[in-house]
Amino acid sequence: MFNTNFKSMLELIQAFPTEESCIKYLEQILWDGEPVSPFDPESKIYRCKEGRYKCKNTGKYFTVRTGTMYDGTKIGLQKWFLAIWLVTCHKKGISSLQLGRDLNISQKGAWFLLQRIRVCLSVENDSELEGVVEIDETFVGGKNKNRHKDKKVPMSQGRSYKDKVPVLGMLERGGNLTCVVVCDTKRETIQPLVRKFVKPDSKVVTDEWHAYNGLNDIFEHHIVNHGKKEYVNLQDNSIHSNSIEGFWGIFKRGMIGIYNHTSKKHLPLYVNEFVFRYNMRKHPESDKFNWMVANSGIRTKYMDIKCQEKS
Repeated sequence: MFNTNFKSMLELIQAFPTEESCIKYLEQILWDGEPVSPFDPESKIYRCKEGRYKCKNTGKYFTVRTGTMYDGTKIGLQKWFLAIWLVTCHKKGISSLQLGRDLNISQKGAWFLLQRIRVCLSVENDSELEGVVEIDETFVGGKNKNRHKDKKVPMSQGRSYKDKVPVLGMLERGGNLTCVVVCDTKRETIQPLVRKFVKPDSKVVTDEWHAYNGLNDIFEHHIVNHGKKEYVNLQDNSIHSNSIEGFWGIFKRGMIGIYNHTSKKHLPLYVNEFVFRYNMRKHPESDKFNWMVANSGIRTKYMDIKCQEKS
């Protein structure tokens, strides 16, 4: 059995000193110690040399890395585990440049490694919410007034989507958070998402934005009028959206201070990362690491990401 109650990176390295120890741990987590074919889960398995297995029904060979985020890369599992630890434990993330230096790999390899990890973190960004749920939107993108004269975008004030990307956040007070990158903040865009993730009869708190009008048909809808400088209801101080506003502050400081810039196409992956970090905030670092390893069974191909960038 493995001791997975790591309290530091040093303890992590001591627990997985070799590639073989990483493979055994991954087999225990993903397969519960018994090999399962990624091609046919019901098939009988033959053990081969060098940690390989053969699926009887398909005749294909595989390892514990096959079909996971570790598949198709030359990066060893020890470096993968270190990367997972750094991503899940750093409070505001880690850049690909810094991760590349820490792991002694190229920035290009570190960036793709981070993207694969963020894809797997999407599992946490799908919570069903209830009780008191605060809902708000934010816009990701530089301020027009800070741009060089040649790069200013005309008519981009307020809720313009020409130079900014809206993100909808729904936070269960004292519980989990779900965030979705949206194309706009219109009623027909926002309300289906609210109805999808928030249980009926929940107490919903929003600002005065007109897209939220009509939520009182299945929710107990309360409004905090930010336009009138109202941030807490004077009659009921439980009616506020300060919790979701606090998360937006953490999110934007991380995006500006650590990542500096991200494209619209990749923004949902960065949102996954920050949602995971928020939802796991009360768990010890070892739990975050083990959760990430247990949910690493999603493979993303490098060309898929490059095609998205060019499209």
